[in-house]
Amino acid sequence: MESLKICFVSSEVTPFAKTGGLADVAAALPAALKNLEQDVRLMMPKYRMINDRKYVLRDVIRLREVKVNLGGTIRVASGKTAFLPNTKVHVYFLFIPELFDRKGIYQDPTSGKDFEDNAQRFAYFSKAVLETLKLLYWQPDIIHCNEWQTALIPYYLKKDYAGDEFFEGTKTVLTLHNLAYQGIFPAELAAQLDIAEADIQPGGAFEFNGQLNLLKGGILYADVLSTVSERYADEITSSDEYGFGLASVLQKRKKDLFGILNGVDYTVWNPETDRYLAAKYDAKTLDKKEENKKALCQQFKLPFNAETPLIGMINRLVEQKGIDLVINGMDAIMKLGVQMVILGTGEENYQKALKELAAKYPNQLAVHFKFDEKTAHLIEGGADMFLMPSRFEPCGLNQLYSLKYGTVPIVRETGGLADTVENVDPQTGKGTGFTFQEYTVEAMVTAIQRAIEVFKDRTIWSKIQKAGMRKDFSWENSAKKYLKLYERAKKKK
Repeated sequence: MESLKICFVSSEVTPFAKTGGLADVAAALPAALKNLEQDVRLMMPKYRMINDRKYVLRDVIRLREVKVNLGGTIRVASGKTAFLPNTKVHVYFLFIPELFDRKGIYQDPTSGKDFEDNAQRFAYFSKAVLETLKLLYWQPDIIHCNEWQTALIPYYLKKDYAGDEFFEGTKTVLTLHNLAYQGIFPAELAAQLDIAEADIQPGGAFEFNGQLNLLKGGILYADVLSTVSERYADEITSSDEYGFGLASVLQKRKKDLFGILNGVDYTVWNPETDRYLAAKYDAKTLDKKEENKKALCQQFKLPFNAETPLIGMINRLVEQKGIDLVINGMDAIMKLGVQMVILGTGEENYQKALKELAAKYPNQLAVHFKFDEKTAHLIEGGADMFLMPSRFEPCGLNQLYSLKYGTVPIVRETGGLADTVENVDPQTGKGTGFTFQEYTVEAMVTAIQRAIEVFKDRTIWSKIQKAGMRKDFSWENSAKKYLKLYERAKKKK
């Protein structure tokens, strides 16, 4: 396999800056590509919270002054570099003080509102990436962009840098992680972002209901598109509910759109080596899982009973994740005689409702409204089942972690959940989890009920756990598929 030069661009990367799954993908995929002997480099903005000393950031002499001209206004970026922890992947941090020296990544933490200049912030960052590559004299075969924050790069390459010999052989891949986030801004900002007037006119590449849509433009200008599961690729091209208004645009690019599942970093998510667990275990020592259940009940102040099914949830408390189904169905769930622990942060109204329900069912339901890594691992290791009733789910990672931990997933058949969880046949025990189709409380509760019935037969339950634990969703598999995608992009005229 020939080695490619791959510039991977993301607005967030674990462990430097994270708001969600994008950051995990942006760390894990480049590391997997590096392990496949690819020449991969990462680029991201340098936010205030990224500590130079902690991550050993070093100045790059060539990148002390990166001039970026956007809409006739020049700003100066500077670049530092470090290694992605535990890898040999170079990360370049591009710093534009007036845009990125502030608290928060996309939002002002004091007001909870998006920064008003987010369009300009990420447009400057996108152009800074291209100028930085030139100053490094490193000509990538592929620039792999992610989400709306970097979706201007394919456009700039084909417009502003069209005659630039440096980028003559460079192709772009744009990954769509979640169509709910598109980078929609007032149309009058287009000129400031070097977007041609024709492209914001009705029917133009960036025009969307009279507004400016950065993701739409990226979709139309990128050489190849990917998203994070095969089912999600079908959903977003065939339904405006899933495509959030862009289904017809994606339909035009369908032959260039590919679904590739996200992977799991099994050095982090593995019950055999997990430092956060009360007891490590594998498929042969599943009885040790009970010690984690005890520890989980103790942490959440729930009475422990080995025979009572314990359901875990780790979620952003937003409508997408089906939290409304859980709240509306909680009385019915509790009647089934289960216990439940929920870890997550999100909308105030959901937190309030869950808090009230936890007070109503003190021995059955416990909630924790602050994300922390240790508790997340303990839920995966200690729960018997894991609930993900999402309205839509591009890929989903927790069901993949749950399979590895022998924590049987109960999921709605959508996106990556449908691609990764095989519905159990209660007679034979064949399958890896319990699925339901309709987005209703009744359908969800019925699936939970089915899981509880099978849980009583420990022989069949153990068979289901072990089938899930044998599944391989490693990043190496996904990285090999991305390499085929890069080759496809390279061949595009």
